[in-house]
Amino acid sequence: MIIGIAGGTGSGKTTVVRKIIESIPMGEVSILSQDSYYKDNSHLPLEDRININFDHPQSVEFDLLVDHIKKLEKGKAVNQPIYSYVTCTRQEEYTVVQPRKVILVEGILVLTNPQLRNMFDIKVFVHADADERLIRVIRRDLEERGRSIEKTLERYNNSVKPMHQQFIEPSKSHADLIVPQGGENKVAIDILTQIIKMNLK
Repeated sequence: MIIGIAGGTGSGKTTVVRKIIESIPMGEVSILSQDSYYKDNSHLPLEDRININFDHPQSVEFDLLVDHIKKLEKGKAVNQPIYSYVTCTRQEEYTVVQPRKVILVEGILVLTNPQLRNMFDIKVFVHADADERLIRVIRRDLEERGRSIEKTLERYNNSVKPMHQQFIEPSKSHADLIVPQGGENKVAIDILTQIIKMNLK
């Protein structure tokens, strides 16, 4: 079973995934994060890299993500890239992902790509109000990515918000299950967890 979990930046996707994993026996689920598959931009100067629009589908190497899902389906382990938001480059290290009965693919743009979307048995969209997402984005960018409030708000207005309206929000129409309030929606998370447990049996 392959499950795609999408939603806007700061919507709570990672929390939903974490709560699902906590309710499932260890070693039964593989996780692939779209964030790991941003294109390597080490050939660009740093000043160009920090201005990359990470909310546009063209920033993601979807072909590699699709290839890794196919290999996991065939029982082969894959080397998931590690991407640094600080340097905007792929690291030399990687994460080995083992094939499991259930594959969770999480990221803001995973429902925008037709080839990827068609691989999902269940398509999930995590929804949160724009104000909630902005608060989470500011907190995350300050604490984890070393950005100033000014840079975070500039990026939000120039790329996050318009890309959400153009690509991410419309991809919600492809979802089989919409989860409002993100990780706080216990009922929706329980339903999704039960579906996965039934598949594992």
